[in-house]
Amino acid sequence: MEPWKRTMWILWVGVLLCSSSYTMAVPFLPLFLFDLGVDESSVNLWAGIVHSSAFLVGAIMAPLWGSIADKYGKRKMVIRAGLSLAVIYALIAFVRNPWELIAVRMLHGFVGGFVPASMAIVASVVPQHKLGSSLGMMQAGTMTGGILGPLFGGLLAVWFGQRASFIVAGCIIFLATLAVIIWVREGTTSAPSKRMGMLQGLRDAFHSQSLVNLLFLLVVFQLSINMMQPLLTLHIADLQGSLDNAVLSSGIIFSLIGIAGIIASPLWGRAGEKKSYGVILTFCLICAGIVVSMQYFVRDLWLFTIVQFIFGLFIAGVVPSVNTLMVRNTDESFRGRSFGLTTSANQIGAMIGPLIGGAMGYFLSISWIFVTSGLLLLCAGLTMLVRNRPSASRSL
Repeated sequence: MEPWKRTMWILWVGVLLCSSSYTMAVPFLPLFLFDLGVDESSVNLWAGIVHSSAFLVGAIMAPLWGSIADKYGKRKMVIRAGLSLAVIYALIAFVRNPWELIAVRMLHGFVGGFVPASMAIVASVVPQHKLGSSLGMMQAGTMTGGILGPLFGGLLAVWFGQRASFIVAGCIIFLATLAVIIWVREGTTSAPSKRMGMLQGLRDAFHSQSLVNLLFLLVVFQLSINMMQPLLTLHIADLQGSLDNAVLSSGIIFSLIGIAGIIASPLWGRAGEKKSYGVILTFCLICAGIVVSMQYFVRDLWLFTIVQFIFGLFIAGVVPSVNTLMVRNTDESFRGRSFGLTTSANQIGAMIGPLIGGAMGYFLSISWIFVTSGLLLLCAGLTMLVRNRPSASRSL
């Protein structure tokens, strides 16, 4: 096997395990709040705060970790993040109230960066003509973890309680880190990084209009997706009529979304290589917006599951397309910082979204959150369509 393929597949397994550990723990935190004494009348608001707290710190830290990765090596950042996350996930099992959960989630945001650093390594070693499909495969790895995590997290919660699933999540990310320590070597193909401060790097980055547009698009995308995330498990419990086995039902549905991502991510990557990443990005945003808005009319759990699966097919094409366009619009010596900036944009959107969704869930039904999320995605896609009609594949 060629060295770049070997590195990609090892990191694919790494992000799969990292994503599994994340989705074993985080999607079920709203239901975990009941064990911490939160009453039903305020659980939506608490769920939004808990979900957002990690992203607030992560948005600040991501550019710093990206800058350090460019100077000292992306592999070191993967290992740092993996070992730290193993401890953080295990700590969740020992929290006693919502405030302690928020504190641990903020630590989660502080130490993150496993997946973006892994993506940066892959982007640095794969041939340019394989960039889209390779990043698509890496996205499929995170989606595969999105299948395994909720499924096993739901089963562990039913058999042993939710706290046990957090311990197992810590063990899984530790295994992913061991794989990187033993088998991944970063290589020597990267161009040397210019010695510049983080603030100077940020100023240089924001002089690129295409980069700014990509970052803004990621903020809107993550805001739209994460408006729904904190409330989905509660909505699923409502659709099935009780809280009994709601964690397991949610795990199965989240797993189906992951299956959709595994199917679609490599296909979108190859379609981008043949046609245009800008066109694929626009198409996926518009279709995702239409599909998620349709959930306003869904009142049956089986139909909700089908719509979520279709939604997963389209959102799977967004992040790989953005990552590929980001790589093509930045110098190789800026690669770690560019992925740090995309992570920061993701974190900002993921921070704001749950707060908006939690507040809307407090005053309105979740059906209106689906509509709002869909309209945001649809507007983002239509804006891309209008702005990039002359040259969608080259710029934003």
